[in-house]
Amino acid sequence: MLEAPVFSKLTLAPAYRQVAESVGQLISSGKLRPGELLPTEMELALHLGVNRSTLREGLRAVEHEGLVRRDGKRLRVAIPHYTDLATRASRALTMQQVTFRELWETAMAMETLTAVLAVERINGEAISQLDANIAEMAANIKDIDRVVSLDIEFHDLLAEAANNRALSLAREPISLLFFPAGKIILPRLKTQKRILDAHKKIIELIKQRNSQEVGTWMRRHLADMKRGYQATGLDMEQPLDGAL
Repeated sequence: MLEAPVFSKLTLAPAYRQVAESVGQLISSGKLRPGELLPTEMELALHLGVNRSTLREGLRAVEHEGLVRRDGKRLRVAIPHYTDLATRASRALTMQQVTFRELWETAMAMETLTAVLAVERINGEAISQLDANIAEMAANIKDIDRVVSLDIEFHDLLAEAANNRALSLAREPISLLFFPAGKIILPRLKTQKRILDAHKKIIELIKQRNSQEVGTWMRRHLADMKRGYQATGLDMEQPLDGAL
């Protein structure tokens, strides 16, 4: 006979949460497509077998997730911007006690791939944006917060140039978590110019369409960040939120 602790009482989700999950599954499965209007509240309540107050509470949860948006009195299926998804993913990474080492190892792989893909796919407009980013960093080289923001923006621009939405979704939460780390490292080590010089070299190699060397330089750039983190005396194996 199985012992009692093997089993636990079932927890039934509230009706509004079941509504939210049902609508969310229809959207994620593609049965409801971006831009498509949802049925009216009366129709949805009838289809789902719930009263309209429960339905509205469930739809508010779906709207909060960014899966639908208001269009007059109706709701229309939307695609949440990847930065909204990334914010939730960043919180999840923090809750899982992810360490700087884990973030850095992941960033090393993704940022290198991003740079190589950017070489193959970048256009003139994206190059102009990267040049403007570098010029702004040079003009604000003593402003730590601005340099950190522009550093992250530089890598985000490269990700856009790589033209791979799956990669953008994967790397964004990692990028957001590096922001507070940069604000600790730079005031202590004053390495803003090294960051600027690395960015200049990376964009130079991109303009030359040199995918092999741009990968090498991106890895070198990220290795610098790792050395900087270690030089501050922070433990790479400590959960990132605790270290910061």
